[in-house]
Amino acid sequence: MRTTTSDSRPAGAGVIGVTGAPEGLAEQVPGLWPWLYRCAYLLTGNHADAEDLAQQTLLQACRSWSRVSRAEQPQAYLRRILTNQHLSSRRPRSRRLELLTEAPPEPRSPAPSGPEDRLALWPHVASLPPRQRAVIVLRYYEQLTEREIADVLGCSTGNVKSTAHRALRALRATVGAEADQEESR
Repeated sequence: MRTTTSDSRPAGAGVIGVTGAPEGLAEQVPGLWPWLYRCAYLLTGNHADAEDLAQQTLLQACRSWSRVSRAEQPQAYLRRILTNQHLSSRRPRSRRLELLTEAPPEPRSPAPSGPEDRLALWPHVASLPPRQRAVIVLRYYEQLTEREIADVLGCSTGNVKSTAHRALRALRATVGAEADQEESR
């Protein structure tokens, strides 16, 4: 017998959008959602894309739930699905219908100092290429080791180190250029 919600949908169906979710998944989703959404937001840089990415990750996890639930570290398995989904979605397509920009037409306000510095750095992190952003997010926001990042991305630790180096060099250059512009005003 299936349990249903008040609007006659199966329990768990509204959470991931699939009727008949595998055993155990519907119970896990409420606890996983905040973490998945936070990771997705850090990778994508905006709420709508983060929500889509987290939902796509859950759909992929639903399709392979037997492997996810048997994994030694299910959260690491989900992190890899999330990262791969993000990187796959960022690959160039043959045709784009519209181009959205991140920058608003209003001029930027000066960079804040103090605890807000981390927030001021985020637009620069968001402007990095997807793989560099993934390495920075996994290393500095998720606190993973280089070995763990290499496992998530399916590459060598040397590749992680060089990608992180290039990303940090790009961040230093853009933050330094912005500071120089602020001083000259």
